[in-house]
Amino acid sequence: MSKRAYFGTDGIRGEANRHPMTAEVALRVGMAAGKLFMSKDERRHLVVIGKDTRLSGYMIEPALVAGFTSVGMDVRLFGPLPTPGVAMMTRSLRADLGVMISASHNAYTDNGIKLFGPDGYKLSDEQELAIEARMDEGLQQNLCAADALGRVQRIDDSQARYIEIAKATFPRRLNLSGMRIVIDCANGAAYKVAPAALYELGAEVITVGVAPNGTNINEECGSTHPAAMQKAVKEYRADIGIALDGDADRLVICDEKGQIVDGDQIMALIAAEWARRERLRGGGVVATVYSNLGLERFLAERQLKLERTAVGDRAVMMRMREAGYNVGGEQSGHIILSDFSTTGDGLLCALQVLAVLKEGDKPMSALARQFEPVPQLLENVRFAGGKPLESDQVKAVLAAAEQRLNGTGRLVVRASGTEPLIRIMAEGDDEKLVDQLVKEIAGAVKKAAA
Repeated sequence: MSKRAYFGTDGIRGEANRHPMTAEVALRVGMAAGKLFMSKDERRHLVVIGKDTRLSGYMIEPALVAGFTSVGMDVRLFGPLPTPGVAMMTRSLRADLGVMISASHNAYTDNGIKLFGPDGYKLSDEQELAIEARMDEGLQQNLCAADALGRVQRIDDSQARYIEIAKATFPRRLNLSGMRIVIDCANGAAYKVAPAALYELGAEVITVGVAPNGTNINEECGSTHPAAMQKAVKEYRADIGIALDGDADRLVICDEKGQIVDGDQIMALIAAEWARRERLRGGGVVATVYSNLGLERFLAERQLKLERTAVGDRAVMMRMREAGYNVGGEQSGHIILSDFSTTGDGLLCALQVLAVLKEGDKPMSALARQFEPVPQLLENVRFAGGKPLESDQVKAVLAAAEQRLNGTGRLVVRASGTEPLIRIMAEGDDEKLVDQLVKEIAGAVKKAAA
């Protein structure tokens, strides 16, 4: 695959108003993607655009609109809407392309551009490379005639449409009456839709992170800072807590005691329930190299398999489509239920957990620990430049660590595709060895990075 100039593992992402997350790059994305997805026929072509609540969305959105309309593409604007909602609406409105402006769980200082094809799935590597090739053309190329410019319209009921789609995924035989639920929306894209959906299904809803101001997205709230959710659960004696991230494509849950339930446990819960109801397809679950070995063992005990992919929900979704799975995701809480959605959806996943909780006669704490996790440690090492993983010293430390694990655990060391970080993960039955190996590898990486 050719080297990428703009796209990373999940679209284009970076610090707002710094390359590549500038108005000029957004303009070029609009022009390049617009031309790529416009067919030769005479019909009007359409792109839909959603965003989260970041201040820089006000800069990126109009630049994208200018790019798309300049090549003759009509635009529909959703305003704040979860990433999965944009994917759904791309298909629902028969659009040629969908765009989400978000940097997901990152701080407000970052932003990003995610693209979806007409089928609602994230673009392939080949499509992203084709867009990149067109982005480097001159800005005066491929412009449409004055009478063919695109038109722009705001869709005022996009949030209501998504709420109805989300509610329709909850089993009709059930409702959420009698349940007290804390929902933390990270001051992000789901700040209106998630509480509304839960309320309309009958729950008593306590909200956290529903007052976005442009700079407080993911700030001490949401799935990356679950303490706010845990505190509210204990304070209001809620049955469960749900925390979404900035664009609501991932979640973290806590039980009524405030204990965290990560993505691996959530996948285990849903997969076991769906298998019992003969709804699980593919004979197992798709997850990434970071998912705990305990999940693999849990599934194996039920004659189900865990198929691992590279990091990123796009890689998970690709494998799910290839092999016919309908449950997949990441330990971080990006969980894809392909019966309902083409990408990770925190709210839809939460509703499936709530269905299991509502149907059973047990508290969430009894369901929270589906399996005993194998000791696992993850450390991120930030670096300013260069390629620390190509250092001979780092390579030697990694080789020695693999030898010491000797098949009793796993080691994953990789550069982040969205931030200047080296991610170091080790797991195994010997917790002391795992801790020691991560410290040694982190030390070698820091030295190489310096």
